[in-house]
Amino acid sequence: MNPLQENIELASSRISEYLSQNKTASSWQLKVMFRLSSSVLYLALGALYKEGKISLEADGINYHVTWGKKAENAVPAAPVLKENM
Repeated sequence: MNPLQENIELASSRISEYLSQNKTASSWQLKVMFRLSSSVLYLALGALYKEGKISLEADGINYHVTWGKKAENAVPAAPVLKENM
């Protein structure tokens, strides 16, 4: 495993532990609290989101991160763009 993957897994673990106890945080709070680069933060949040452990709600340049899945507030998937042929 390369160092980036290790950093992402460590960040995911720490974020999961924090959110399981506190239920919610902003992406900015998590970034500052755990001293994460933006890249590692968003890759870790993406991994947790993909696993269904968190929900994300956009708020300007930040996200509200909530422990558990809330379908009505989850960030919608990006639409599939069709190429003009």
